[in-house]
Amino acid sequence: MTGGEGAADGEETWGEDGWEAEPPAPVVRPFLLTAGRIAGGAGLVPPIPIETQVVATEVGLAALDAFAFDQHRDIITLCSRPQSLAEIAAKLRMHLNVIRVLADDLRADGQLALYAPQSDAHRDVSVLRRVIDGLRAVPDSRGAIREG
Repeated sequence: MTGGEGAADGEETWGEDGWEAEPPAPVVRPFLLTAGRIAGGAGLVPPIPIETQVVATEVGLAALDAFAFDQHRDIITLCSRPQSLAEIAAKLRMHLNVIRVLADDLRADGQLALYAPQSDAHRDVSVLRRVIDGLRAVPDSRGAIREG
């Protein structure tokens, strides 16, 4: 492995135990990003479901250099391909409710398109079966696939 204490810019850095070092904590606190707002806080509107698919619009992609916060740019960049809210939160290492607020703001500005799941999809047994099959197809820590 390469890297370490004095790694140059652009090189990967590794901790003493051989694992890649985590990036530093964000400088901007979530409270500032959302201006104190919470997901679903405007009246009785429920928060955006975590499985909602999000994709950047042409307007959003064209405005990449104009965002005040890096997190807005990161969301738009990540959503150049459709992502669920849960995936965005995991990949950007941000709280899901912060992503909900920011995604809704970007949607209101025409920079993101949100595609919510059908309300009756949670009752469809075939959806649950596909989720279970997909989870079984994920290898465990040893690389073995679970048998169904």
